Amino acid sequence: MFNILVVEDDPHSRKLMEAILVRYGYKPIPACDGAEALQLMEHHHIDLVVLDIMMPRIDGYEFTNILRTSGCNVPILMVTARETPADVHRGFLIGTDDYMKKPVDEEEMILRIGALLRRSKIVNEHKLTIGQTTLYYDSLTVSSPSGSLELPQKEFMLLYKLLSYQNKIFTRRQLMDEIWDMDSESDERTVDVHVSRLRDKFKSSNDFEIVTVRGLGYKAVPKR
Repeated sequence: MFNILVVEDDPHSRKLMEAILVRYGYKPIPACDGAEALQLMEHHHIDLVVLDIMMPRIDGYEFTNILRTSGCNVPILMVTARETPADVHRGFLIGTDDYMKKPVDEEEMILRIGALLRRSKIVNEHKLTIGQTTLYYDSLTVSSPSGSLELPQKEFMLLYKLLSYQNKIFTRRQLMDEIWDMDSESDERTVDVHVSRLRDKFKSSNDFEIVTVRGLGYKAVPKR
């Protein structure tokens, strides 16, 4: 069972998240603010943090910064009523892994938590396996029955991102912000070019395909 630290100052929101997590087989550990959360982390193993931003004493930004500067890489899902571009940018810059807006959609939150937990395991093991295809994080290499192929960094990170969140739709803007960073001078057509190259290189794959979702973006779909 995974331990999920729920850091939320509103008691009703905290109780709701706890109930959802229990329903899906997780063990919630509640905290009313960042200060209490840090104390709890000294006594509990935490697999993932669901974190509000606006809280007394230590807020979500400060809490995240404390964890990251101390070398703690536990996945953090920020859940907040604030969602301006500046808020999102600041959250990612200090080390947040994902972001959701309140009121949370129960199914989406569980999907995001599952994806973050898988990605955390993948990063720790430095590889991701989909069927008979394995992505090696350190060498930017993809191995499959047809052979081994080293990819350019951006292509590898794009493929890694899509396969880490199978069946999840990413907009071009989301992919630009996370892989090319928010200050990149490249435009969203860059994503189309890289997807086209990946499709060409893995068109014979029996394990996955990259699907265009018209008007939205892309998703990776497993074939098995």
